[in-house]
Amino acid sequence: MRVLSGIQPSGKLHLGNYFGSIKPNLEYVGKVEESIFFVADLHALTTMCDAAELRRAREDIVIDYLACGFDPEQSILFYQSDIPAHTELMWILSTVTPMGFLERAVSYKEKVSKGIVATAGLFTYPVLMAADILLYGANIVPVGRDQKQHLEMTRDIAVKFNRVYGDAFVIPEPFIREDAAVVPGIDGQKMSKSYGNTIPLFDEGAGRKAIMRIVTDSKDAKDAKDAKESVIFQIHKLFLSPAEANVLAEEYGGGLSYGEAKKRLLSSYQDFFAPMREWRADLEKKRGYVREVMESGRKKAHALAEKTMGRVREAVGL
Repeated sequence: MRVLSGIQPSGKLHLGNYFGSIKPNLEYVGKVEESIFFVADLHALTTMCDAAELRRAREDIVIDYLACGFDPEQSILFYQSDIPAHTELMWILSTVTPMGFLERAVSYKEKVSKGIVATAGLFTYPVLMAADILLYGANIVPVGRDQKQHLEMTRDIAVKFNRVYGDAFVIPEPFIREDAAVVPGIDGQKMSKSYGNTIPLFDEGAGRKAIMRIVTDSKDAKDAKDAKESVIFQIHKLFLSPAEANVLAEEYGGGLSYGEAKKRLLSSYQDFFAPMREWRADLEKKRGYVREVMESGRKKAHALAEKTMGRVREAVGL
């Protein structure tokens, strides 16, 4: 079984990235036949227009992944743009993808409504995403609920291609973890860089400031509080076992002050990520090793991609 996941290099990783995607995806490493991870730098071009920033962000996110526990000996990690087959397959798939099909994409409408320019690249984003997945014959693609439609579109495109040209593609299955963490930001909305409400993984100083800015209600320090309604608690429980979370919830009901609650969250945050921060600092000094990891991943990904493209080119007559 092959599992595939990708992440855009669009800024510093935060708790939402880690608990909602990175941690659950890394749990597949060593447990399935092949775990494939890619840095979606081509997708990032729909929102990033600074070349130097993108180059820096690409390498930084690889270092972040390695620091979070990614094992390059057991998985494949590569840059999307290093494999030309992604864009070749995207074009071929676009020739069987109806316009009306893309016009129904919810994420396109949402991004445009938030002020992102409605470019052809943004519009055809789902076709490139389909190429990303189909290129490697992934059986399972872990996605959040907000990405489920894109996976359904990938399946529909693959079915359409197979119907026209023969069975060239594996039809991937989405895997939505029911226990996947939904991480609130410091303002109570979903944690997202676009909302400016994140808590970074590796910038401890910025993390401290963000935690101290978490929104609270107007209850006094000694008032009983409902942990389920507290943004502080909802973030803190990600670091705790169920038993520990239950004990903490009872303390909220007993009048734990928000100031003390934030201090405890900060302590858990610092302790949890301390080993990763140390490893990341070491990796910053080993850029050569990071480049070796990516070159090894490129070669492995290229070999897999070419097997698929061989079937596709023959099927369409190229």
